[in-house]
Amino acid sequence: MVVSTTLNHRIFENVVTERSRSHIEKKKLIGYNPIIQKIKLAGTEVFVLRLDLIHPLISGNKWFKLKYNVEEARKQGCDTILTFGGAFSNHILATAVACKEFGFKSVGVIRGEKASETNSTLSEAKKHGMQLAFVSREDYDLKENENYIEGFRNWFGNFYVVPEGGNNELGIKGCGEVLPKENDFDIIFCASGTGTTFKGIERSLKKDQKLFGISVVKGVGELNSLPNMISDYHFSGYAKHTKVLLEFKNEFEKEHNIPLDYVYTAKLFFAVDDLISKNKIPDGKKVLVIHSGGLQGNKGYEERYLLIPNRNVNDAQGNDCLG
Repeated sequence: MVVSTTLNHRIFENVVTERSRSHIEKKKLIGYNPIIQKIKLAGTEVFVLRLDLIHPLISGNKWFKLKYNVEEARKQGCDTILTFGGAFSNHILATAVACKEFGFKSVGVIRGEKASETNSTLSEAKKHGMQLAFVSREDYDLKENENYIEGFRNWFGNFYVVPEGGNNELGIKGCGEVLPKENDFDIIFCASGTGTTFKGIERSLKKDQKLFGISVVKGVGELNSLPNMISDYHFSGYAKHTKVLLEFKNEFEKEHNIPLDYVYTAKLFFAVDDLISKNKIPDGKKVLVIHSGGLQGNKGYEERYLLIPNRNVNDAQGNDCLG
């Protein structure tokens, strides 16, 4: 584990995997050497686990969700991985990159119109060899239906399925390896969209450690019903924002030199800052905030909402997405 107050480099550690099919070359799995950075929020010292530094495109928690799914696809003798996501999905791009890196073909079933394939996320996924299949929102809702999934085999042959967002038991297992084995944190925060990362980390907690999730999803559902899931900081819902959130993100990045994404980590750090300011976190507790990556999605988000990167707080902010 590396603890630092300033970061100007990335650390990678590689291990070689075994070949299970002749057409899949030996590849190097992405290793994990935890990097922790100390900052102050609302005048209080907190620690940031920089999962965003693991890989530029297989970003943050995405690698943990994919790790054991990639292994399982290899064990089953599949040469193709199929998964699901929206037009700006970090998971889609991470899967495309991982498949190219480890010798698999990839298919992304995309919710929405084919016109979106020119956006930065899907363009990059295509560059990494992913075939895209666009489906209506109604059809996309059938993504967990076995008969519906079987229909794609007529197009793409045999494949291994990774659910949307890597949200399955193997994804949870991988996320159980997020926390450094040796750590003495009292309170841990992570952003949550499907609950996969939250559930995995929860399984790895030591006695007396507490984990809190910051939900980025609006409304009543399975995610927001989980114990210790805080649902007050969704900013009008998934992939939405307000001017207040944009201003916080801008000021945070200037002060700490840590980039945030709009969908998850901006809301996460806003929440922790706000909870500290309101004395909701007991004094003397050692707090860890997990930066789950997702930074590649910023370009597409800014295109979608006409935002200006590196803007000043008082500059025009584009569309406030209050939906």
